[in-house]
Amino acid sequence: MHVLDNPVWHALIGTHATVAQRALYAARYDPEVARFSAVPDIATPAAWDGLREIVGPGASAVLARTEVEVPPDWPTRIVAPCRQMVLVNPTTPQAPDDRPREAGDELAALTGADVPEMLALIERTRPGPFLHRTIELGTYLGVRRDGALIAMAGERLHPAGYTEISAVCTDAEHRGTGLASGLVRALVHAIRARDEIPFLHLTLENESAHRVYAALGFETRTLLDVIAVRAPA
Repeated sequence: MHVLDNPVWHALIGTHATVAQRALYAARYDPEVARFSAVPDIATPAAWDGLREIVGPGASAVLARTEVEVPPDWPTRIVAPCRQMVLVNPTTPQAPDDRPREAGDELAALTGADVPEMLALIERTRPGPFLHRTIELGTYLGVRRDGALIAMAGERLHPAGYTEISAVCTDAEHRGTGLASGLVRALVHAIRARDEIPFLHLTLENESAHRVYAALGFETRTLLDVIAVRAPA
C-alpha cells in the first residue's frame, strides 16, 4: 500500500509519534489532538486487539484509509466516502501572498493563544474536526480583518514525504473573495519548500471545494473512507 492509502497510521508511526498513543499493532492520536485511530496496512486480528486496548472496550475509533476489512464484532457506525487530492505539479503560481486582500488584512501564523478564536471559527464554519491541541500537528495560518479571525487553514497529517492541508475555512460573509485559496497557496509554498507533497481530503458532495482545489492544481488520487467503528465490549 502507498502511505496515502493509510495516512493516519503512517503519520502516527513517524512524524506524529510524539502525540500518539500506541499498542504493538495499533495507534491513535492523543484524544485532545485529533480523533483518528489507525491499524497497519495489513490489519491482523492482533492489530484490532491492540486498537481495542487503546480506545477501550465499547468505545469508538475513527479510521481514514482505503480497503480495510472491519471484523464482524466491531460494529460500523459511520462510513463517509472522501476524495483524496494531491498537488504534484502546480498549474498556478503558489506564491505565499497570491490572493485578493483588503487594506488592514493581516496574514499571520496562529499560535496556542489563538486557539479559542480558531475553535469559534471552526464552530461557525464546520470544515471538519479541530480540537484544542490540533494546532500541534503543524503550521496554521489565519487572516485577520480589523483584528478578528475571519479565515484559517493548516497542516494536519504528515505521512513520510507528504503534508495534509486541513481546516480550510472562511466566515460566511467573507467567502468568495479568495481568502481560502490564498491560505492554501501559502501552505503549499511552505510544504514544497520542505520538499514534501501537499494533499488534502474532502467529502464527495463538496463539489465547490473540489473545483477550487482543482483550479489550484490538485488532482484526485483516490477515494478513501472515514469509518467510525465501535470496539467490542
